[in-house]
Amino acid sequence: MITALNLRGLTSMEVEERLRKYGVNQIPEKQQRWLLIFLSKFWGPIPWMLEVTMIFQFALGKSVDGLIIASLLVVNAIISYSYERKAKNSLALLKQRLTIQTRVLRDGMWHLIPAEKLVPGDIVRLRVGDIVPADICLLNGNLAVDQSTLTGESGLVELFEGDSTYAASVIRRGEGVGEVVSTGARTSFSKTANLVQNAKTTHHGEAFVQRIVSNLMALTGILVVGVLLYAYNADIPFSEVLLFTLALLIAAIPVSLPVTFTLATAIGARELARFGVLATRLPAIKEAAGMNVLCCDKTGTITKNELTLIEIHTFNGYNADDLLRLAALASDEATHDPIDVAIVNAARDKNLDLSAFQRLSFTPFDPATKRTEALLNHGKKQIRVMKGASHIIGHLTNIDLHSELESLTPGHRSIAIAADGEMAGLLILQDPPRSDAYLMVRRLQDLGVRVLMISGDSLTTARAVARQVGIMGRACAAEAMQTDFDMHSNNFDVFAKVYPEDKYKLVQALQKTGHIVGMTGDGINDAPAIRQAEIGIAVNTATDITKSAASLVLTGPGLNDILAAVEVGRSIFQRMSTYTLNKIIKTIHMGLFLSLGLVLTGALIVPPTYILLVVLANDLVSMALTTDHVRPSRRPDRWRVWPMVASGSVIAGFWVAFSFAIYFIGRDGLMLNPAQLQTLIFLMLVCVAQANVYIIRERRFFWCSRPSQWMLMATIFDLVVVSFLAVNGILMTALSPIIILQLFAVTILFTITLDFLKVGIFYAFDLR
Repeated sequence: MITALNLRGLTSMEVEERLRKYGVNQIPEKQQRWLLIFLSKFWGPIPWMLEVTMIFQFALGKSVDGLIIASLLVVNAIISYSYERKAKNSLALLKQRLTIQTRVLRDGMWHLIPAEKLVPGDIVRLRVGDIVPADICLLNGNLAVDQSTLTGESGLVELFEGDSTYAASVIRRGEGVGEVVSTGARTSFSKTANLVQNAKTTHHGEAFVQRIVSNLMALTGILVVGVLLYAYNADIPFSEVLLFTLALLIAAIPVSLPVTFTLATAIGARELARFGVLATRLPAIKEAAGMNVLCCDKTGTITKNELTLIEIHTFNGYNADDLLRLAALASDEATHDPIDVAIVNAARDKNLDLSAFQRLSFTPFDPATKRTEALLNHGKKQIRVMKGASHIIGHLTNIDLHSELESLTPGHRSIAIAADGEMAGLLILQDPPRSDAYLMVRRLQDLGVRVLMISGDSLTTARAVARQVGIMGRACAAEAMQTDFDMHSNNFDVFAKVYPEDKYKLVQALQKTGHIVGMTGDGINDAPAIRQAEIGIAVNTATDITKSAASLVLTGPGLNDILAAVEVGRSIFQRMSTYTLNKIIKTIHMGLFLSLGLVLTGALIVPPTYILLVVLANDLVSMALTTDHVRPSRRPDRWRVWPMVASGSVIAGFWVAFSFAIYFIGRDGLMLNPAQLQTLIFLMLVCVAQANVYIIRERRFFWCSRPSQWMLMATIFDLVVVSFLAVNGILMTALSPIIILQLFAVTILFTITLDFLKVGIFYAFDLR
């Protein structure tokens, strides 16, 4: 009850002064200029290389080639930008959360004003259903506050005079008057916002690709230097050397890599959408392949975040239905109290008839007495029912419930019911795990993902819930982690009494020790950790703020869709690793073949224009890899540089030998003139690149799985087009169809032979 207070509130002059000093009650927001975001797509190691090559092309008068590269850059930027543009702005939603109306006392009168106009020192009135607009100290009254969006725990917090409540909490019961203590950036709510804003996710796939590309460019640089020294000693004209350098750059730079990776993740996003998973940040789809730790928030993620009646213990001759009926009549669903809602729902599920009872009076829950009371009329008899904390009702009825309460499973809550001063029984409630939580945890563990549970609840409750869903590791409370987050993050699987900052630090500690981390949650308290994790996952019941911080959002109930994210991510990884290995082999093959060819023949084996045609032809089937049929691995995937480079170098060596064999057969066996020989080498390079994709897409023999329809169509299209150009002498000297068919046949035979060798190579370098 609110007692009289001699308050007048702030004056208008004081409000203006404090607004100037503290600012409006809003969370500061970093402004993002979308033009700069779009332009950033042209900034980075791979775009730089493409841009340098494009400049070279225009400088040498190769306008068409330059425009092709420019088009690829623009297309990739548009695709990446369009997907990022769809992601919601977390801080904007945090700000929007505070755009509510508040009752405030100013100049001795109550006013209804926007919450953003509040200042420290304002006197506000809080009622059932209100969202707390700032950090407030309660001056008068009693409140039951739902702080689950901040703390993650579903239980109501009882507040009395002198207690504090925080911005974004919800008043579920009671009424009170309080003084604003902190606003805007100084609120506890804002600390969570700052953690979201400062969290930065690492993209391991992009870092790996940049390392691979850097190594390939270093190899190309070494070849260029070697050829320059040779050209200087052999008096080869500088113009030819410049053309050779351009040819090597074109062969080495992954022109289609940005588009291919973006296309692969976009296709993955579409696949996930069919499972009810929305991807708001594309890189997270690739990162899901390597996720080896998943941190799951307990309340609302592993559990339902709603109390459920699970047991009924009766006393003094009452049966279960009678007890539940009395409890329902002593409850008020309108208060949104989780206990009352659970009891009323249980009575409704059992179809209990309450019509024979008339409720004459009802006393709502009072934090001081810790019980509700109802006076019922049943026929000619009146019954006084009390419902409340077990130790309170036990004391009032002179019943010792110690033995019954000791036998309760940790994490369960008990409510006692008394009728006319006599103990009627106990109701046992629990926030139960989701029905699919155990299966989800088990399947993730089978896939090599370590599942951790994080809870703001007590250590006993957290440990009990974890065991129910199959998380059997050691448990610790957050206080024990403060000294060494890095050590504790690897030694425990259950974390209790955890605050938002602890979740954030835990994710960081796991990342520091080399893990790729996923984080699931539903409340504002989970948002910073979700934003920091490589794979941030918001469940379907999550707040808008949490969803905006996440990279993956589950739209359906339950957690099984997380498995879809892992499997789709691993499928994308297989496709991208095939693309990367293919690029390694092609770069080494082309670099060595062109360099050694110049040394052995004293001239360019194939002109730079032909090299660009080869790259464009083969990029079509390389991009089609994004649709290939693959099998997700059974363990988390990791990008491994050395095995890829080593095995790729060996396979490239075989292709170099094959290429020189075709060159010398064409020159010395078929007696082709230099122009025809260049056409033959052009066709050979296209065929080798096509064949190489089909060899490495399958770690076993290439016929063990069927390639996608788009891959086959891309290959057929490429071979038909280049054959048509070669036969008709378009852009090159014409070549006999018989020679072209013979080239195809020889390439197929060598591909089958190399495929047997490839299995051994992958085994030797542990790239199976």
